[in-house]
Amino acid sequence: MLTAPLVTRLDRYIFRQLAVALIAVTTGLAVLIWLTQSLRFVELVVNRGLSIGVFLELTGLLLPSFIAVIVPITSFVVVQFVYQRLAGDRELTVMRSAGLSPYALARPALALAILATLGCYLLNIWIVPASLNSFREFQWEIRNRVAAFLLQEGVFTSISDDLTVYVRFRDRDGALRGILVDDARQPNSHATILAERGQLIEGAAGPRVLLLNGSRQEIDRLTGRLKILTFNENAIDLSEATHGDGARPRDMTEANLGELFDPHPANAQDVSKWRAEADRRLSSPLSTLSFALVALLSVLTGSFRRFGGIFRPLIAVGAIVGLLALGLAVGSLAARDNRLIPLIWIQAILPGVVCALALFAPQVFAPTARHRRQGADPASGKMPA
Repeated sequence: MLTAPLVTRLDRYIFRQLAVALIAVTTGLAVLIWLTQSLRFVELVVNRGLSIGVFLELTGLLLPSFIAVIVPITSFVVVQFVYQRLAGDRELTVMRSAGLSPYALARPALALAILATLGCYLLNIWIVPASLNSFREFQWEIRNRVAAFLLQEGVFTSISDDLTVYVRFRDRDGALRGILVDDARQPNSHATILAERGQLIEGAAGPRVLLLNGSRQEIDRLTGRLKILTFNENAIDLSEATHGDGARPRDMTEANLGELFDPHPANAQDVSKWRAEADRRLSSPLSTLSFALVALLSVLTGSFRRFGGIFRPLIAVGAIVGLLALGLAVGSLAARDNRLIPLIWIQAILPGVVCALALFAPQVFAPTARHRRQGADPASGKMPA
């Protein structure tokens, strides 16, 4: 007796279209979001002389977090679009005429949704926390610990709001030539420092500039006279200018699951937020499967229309928008009151369960009902004519 193969040629045909579309749409949307979000850091390039390579490395660490957020949405969009196109080209009609059930038609989309769900778990549990931790460490280092790296020749570099450094020339060995420093860190002492040359050195608290053969010019606020102090050697601490002392506080988005379930945040009032974040991180990938089932229910049910229909797709889009808004509201409530955390799981799972029952339950129970109608009458014991 021959058995039907587990994966048919039609399965591979539909799955290939879904997979290519999902990769293309997710990549394009992630890059678009990256472009818009990276504008926040253009100031580091324009005003602080950060190189394009370092800028791309810094903002590139945000991409995994963008992908983790948009995969459930792009999964819905891709399933809805591909199956809608198959229906418009009459391919779904031919497949139904060949005897394929709704489950057989939905099987490629379910396989893709399961793979996307597993990918979201990989992102949420390991990749995103690690990338966000690296991003914030890198950002902290750029802004607070390696301000000297931002010193560029021929550019007035604002190390902070009250400290500006100008370097006329920078040797290959890192030596600085023709240095001007505008120092307003002391409220009652605004000084201008000039030096022939200098050198960047690493101190215990961060980077410093060692100035050689220079002068410090300052106007006495009481007498109005210009005071000039010449020196052979003077050092300016750049880490103090950027307030870089102290440890960087960790954010809950970069904490691992162990830290979230046993939280010790810098602010004790954030304990409930950390615990809600742990459940959100574990439940949100299941939305990928639920959103895909919403799309399948939209395209695989209802009567056939020659020129297609817009009513069911609009309802599906509205349902997804509502679920996304509900997810934000539930997450906010659960962060304030951890007794509402089960709502996070219900919001992620229940839509998929309801759509799966509506889509597949009729074909599961229909054969049983048909068998009962065709079977023997239990009262008479006779077979029907």
